Amino acid sequence: MYVDTPCSDAPGRLQRAEGRARIAFGMRDGACRLQTLFQEGCAKIRLPTPLPGQCPEAIVINTAGGLTGGDRFRVEAELGVGAAAVLTTQACERVYRSIGNDAVIENSLRAARGARLAWLPQETILFDGGRLSRRLDLGLEGDAELVAVEAVLLGRTAMGERVRAGSLRDRWRVRRDGKLIFADDLRLNGDIAGMTASAATLGGRSAFATVFYAGSEFERLLAPVRAALGEDGGASAWNGKLVVRLAAISGLMLRRRLEPILTLLLGGQPLPKAWQL
Repeated sequence: MYVDTPCSDAPGRLQRAEGRARIAFGMRDGACRLQTLFQEGCAKIRLPTPLPGQCPEAIVINTAGGLTGGDRFRVEAELGVGAAAVLTTQACERVYRSIGNDAVIENSLRAARGARLAWLPQETILFDGGRLSRRLDLGLEGDAELVAVEAVLLGRTAMGERVRAGSLRDRWRVRRDGKLIFADDLRLNGDIAGMTASAATLGGRSAFATVFYAGSEFERLLAPVRAALGEDGGASAWNGKLVVRLAAISGLMLRRRLEPILTLLLGGQPLPKAWQL
């Protein structure tokens, strides 16, 4: 005899998205070439053919279409001696409303001596009630050069969206030859609308970004970067690095400020095609 046993007392677990990707570039026969490519779950990487004279470009894709509480996404990248590459994302990452847990993003990037690494993801959109814990670990060796950006939009102003509550934890750690050269932590938890309304924080702006450059041109680049910023942010340069803080009233205005700054830091190299769509 078959007995149908009810399962209502069994602990439930909502399905979660998990993705992990790993990529490595190295020099071979005088050119920067792909050495390793691994992708798992909802994390994918695509490699468009670079134009003559340009370094390889890797586009990270989250096929889940966004993240919510309990989702995890990790990217690892490594550049060998003298290699150069740009890593970006196909689109803005979206962090949707959570019922409790954080969405977790972990990015770990390494660049050997003589390498030039650009970490240029498009903006992350945090929706009302979203919860995100994000970590960026960057390791440089010798004279490796780095340009990195992380930008956040608190909702989409063009859609009339506003983030009233949620959680955002953003952590940067940059090391050169194992020595910590930059550490940055941001935490917004609870009443995000109230926290960001103050003039001491965002002054009611809904879009902000941090840009980091490490390289030999840090002092020379400071004046042109400040000119490109205007009154929308500030920039400082010291001990081999340049840091930019930028805030804007919308994602569009933030992008219009970011593009010339990143182009300057990239030595005039065009931004990835995904940024230009």
